[in-house]
Amino acid sequence: MTDRINESVDYLKSKGFGEPEVGIILGTGLGKLLDDVEIEVTASYNHIPYFPTATVEFHKGKLIFGTLAGKKVVIMQGRFHLYEGYSLFDVTFPVRVMKRLGMKRLLVSNASGAINLDYEKGELMLIDDHINLQGGSPLAFHGVEHLGERFVDMSEPYDRSMNEQFEHTAKELNITLHKGVYASVLGPQLETRAEYRYLKIIGADAVGMSTVPEVIVANHLGIPVSAISVITDKGDPDNLEKVDIQEILAMAAKAEPDMVKLFKELLKKL
Repeated sequence: MTDRINESVDYLKSKGFGEPEVGIILGTGLGKLLDDVEIEVTASYNHIPYFPTATVEFHKGKLIFGTLAGKKVVIMQGRFHLYEGYSLFDVTFPVRVMKRLGMKRLLVSNASGAINLDYEKGELMLIDDHINLQGGSPLAFHGVEHLGERFVDMSEPYDRSMNEQFEHTAKELNITLHKGVYASVLGPQLETRAEYRYLKIIGADAVGMSTVPEVIVANHLGIPVSAISVITDKGDPDNLEKVDIQEILAMAAKAEPDMVKLFKELLKKL
């Protein structure tokens, strides 16, 4: 893996990628942040050695280097998922590459469904903790100890300082920002009524199909990480509606301005 990481990093540096202070992973329908980025260089995933290629039609496939709110950033415009047929090694490989480029902190966004029915569509949830229901670990491979401690402590996977800054900023900007537990499932099918009930019983406030592998690897690498979910639909088992992907994208778009404000203000304070 080390050789693959080095080859990817060498390629990116040859294309003009510098040393980023912050890495950002953009989730479903959350691309407007790029409107505020002073982009210096872009690389398509399919040109970067050993990078997977995003196969979801509403996920782009570019790695971007530039400046946002005065900070050098590297941004994943589109992420990878287990449900695309990739391994946990593939899904988290870009995090290891961004770390080797120089990334010091990681911010993650995703679209998720509300288990906590006090949450409304289009609102945001700061992830305080998570439940891994994806059936594996991105650290379960031979030689992982050469890249970091095998038995990674996960008592506080999301950085307390950045989370507190997110909460303070949300209050300043009068943005509704819930705080809760994110459950990550395999997908791509959505949950049944019984599964929504189960998720509520085990303590989840929102459910999605991403984020947790990247967060585990960030902790493995000693990178402080913070993540925000956009609530795009509600999993009410007693009144469950059929999934409408266009509505999910519309809800993500509705929440984008608030997400952009929070990310920009946090970057200014780091």
